[in-house]
Amino acid sequence: MFYYRRKILLALIQKLGGEVLSTPLQKNLFLLTRQQKEKSFDFIPYKYGCYSLQANNDLGVLEKLGYIKKVQKRNSIAWTLTSNDNFIELLRPEDNAALSYIYNTFGSYNTNDLIKHTYVNYPYWAINSVILDDLLNDNEKEKILQQKKSLSEKCLFTIGYEGKSLETYINQLIINSVKVLCDVRKNPLSKKWGFSKSHLKDACEKVNIKYVHIPQLGIESEERQDLKTLSDYNKLFSNYEKTTLKTNNSYLLDVVKILQENSRIALTCFEKEVCMCHRGVVANNLMQLKELKDCKLRNI
Repeated sequence: MFYYRRKILLALIQKLGGEVLSTPLQKNLFLLTRQQKEKSFDFIPYKYGCYSLQANNDLGVLEKLGYIKKVQKRNSIAWTLTSNDNFIELLRPEDNAALSYIYNTFGSYNTNDLIKHTYVNYPYWAINSVILDDLLNDNEKEKILQQKKSLSEKCLFTIGYEGKSLETYINQLIINSVKVLCDVRKNPLSKKWGFSKSHLKDACEKVNIKYVHIPQLGIESEERQDLKTLSDYNKLFSNYEKTTLKTNNSYLLDVVKILQENSRIALTCFEKEVCMCHRGVVANNLMQLKELKDCKLRNI
């Protein structure tokens, strides 16, 4: 039929009466995933708390497929089932049990009740909320503010997105107080959802991280073909260092300027292991510059 996680979404809408406002849907989905050993969705801390970028995209896909429709409700959006299929019976027993728990426990909660419950019990996901003062007392707000990272030590990070959800990736940036993400891919396109330039830029901006694309520091895709051994990678990176980096030295200095102005930035590309990615070569060359003698390098 389609991805199992989309059955979770449809079953949740069905269980909650066939029509659910966007924010309560996100909150109920978040609470449902707290019951799962392997979570169907990950979340980022957005302006109303826990928010799944993947779920929001899946809702759009399901609308195009004709299973649901988006309905404007004053200042809110509601998702309404248009299919008569029974999605609840398609769930695994453990997910059906989790769905019943969510319905029985939170089915009577209004939107503010749901938001407050997630804020109080899962404070990290409320760190970017714009409505804390409307819902929480001073003690409750303080617990959330304590979750905010405010690290100022100058640090250059490298991060790959291989094997990570977009939300997990964004959370790693937040936890390390990264202020600017520098994308050093030549062509910022990805078969993995969420990591093409427009999606990644939007996700970063949602959590107040600036996104900068520096294609001049990238490697042409045809040069990455037939890389099978560490020796193959070393030869590629040695040539890259002698040609591309040397030719585009001014762009390395642009990265230095970004780092000096923001203290904590990250270089990103695809590969999980930095030794298999040219971002490591970029980082090592940056760390040899006198301007960064007081800077630390970390891989996340």
